[in-house]
Amino acid sequence: MRLHLLDATYELFRAFFGGGPDRQAPDGREVKGVAGLIESTLSLLRQSDVTHLGAATDQVIRSFRNDLYDGYKTGEGLDPDILAQFPLAERALEALGVVVWRMEEFEADDALATAALRFSDEVEQVVILTPDKDLAQCVVGDRVVMFDRRREITIDEDGVWEKFGVGPESIPDYLGLVGDTADGFPGVPSWGAKSASTLLARYVHLDRIPPDAGDWEVKVRGAERLAENLRQHRKEADLYRHLATLRRDVPLRESLDDLEWQGAHRDAFLALCDEFGFNDVRNRPHKWVV
Repeated sequence: MRLHLLDATYELFRAFFGGGPDRQAPDGREVKGVAGLIESTLSLLRQSDVTHLGAATDQVIRSFRNDLYDGYKTGEGLDPDILAQFPLAERALEALGVVVWRMEEFEADDALATAALRFSDEVEQVVILTPDKDLAQCVVGDRVVMFDRRREITIDEDGVWEKFGVGPESIPDYLGLVGDTADGFPGVPSWGAKSASTLLARYVHLDRIPPDAGDWEVKVRGAERLAENLRQHRKEADLYRHLATLRRDVPLRESLDDLEWQGAHRDAFLALCDEFGFNDVRNRPHKWVV
C-alpha cells in the first residue's frame, strides 16, 4: 500500500500559470486554477495505487519563517486572482473527499514532511507529489520518494544524489549555501551548486566543513575565497539552512485510516460545480459517498 501526499499549492499554481484561457465562474470570479486542480486530482484518484491521499495548502503565504528572516517569501506581488483561489481549492479538494491540511503558522511543505515521517512505517511507500527541491530532504531510499507529475519522474535517494550531488540529509545545508530564490534567501556569496555539492558530499553538513580551505579533503575552484566567505557569512548560512529545514512536528490530527479515499461527496461536489460553472466535471468522480 502506498500513501500519496499532494502538494496542492504547487498544483494550484501549475494550473493557474500553466497556460490556456482564463476561466470564470458564473459570478465572475476567476477559477482557472481550481478547475485545473480538480481535473488533475480526479485523474490522480483514478490510478489504482492511489488509495490513501492527503493534500496540503498554504492558506496564508506567510509562516513562522517570516519572523526569522525579513526577506522570506510572502504573497506580495502575487496575482490577487491566484490568492483568492486558495480557499476555493481547499473546498474543492474536500468535496472530492480528500483530506486537506490548511497551513497558516507552518507551510504546506512542513505538513507533507510531517506526514511522510509519521506514516512511512505504516505503508510500503510514501509518494510526495511535487517537484519542489525542499522536499528532497524527506526522501528515504525508495520508501519515501518524490514524483514530478508534470514530467512523470520519480526521485528516490539515488535520484537526489544524481540531481543535487548530495544526499537528502544535506539538502538544507545545500540550500543554505547556494540560496533559494523561490523562498527569498540568497545563500553565501560565491557558493554555487558545484562547490556546495562537492564539499557537502564529503562533509554532509556545513558545520562540518573545516573553516580553513587548506584542511579541505576535496578540491574546488576558488577554495580560499569560498572558505573566507563562509567564515564571514556563517551566521547567515546557519539561518538560511534553518529556513530550508522542513518541520516534521506539524500537529496533524488524522490517522492513516482517515486518509483512505472513500469517494467524492456528491452533494458538496455537485453544488460546487454549479457554483463555479464546472459542468464538464460533474460526472467525473468514479466513486461517491453521500
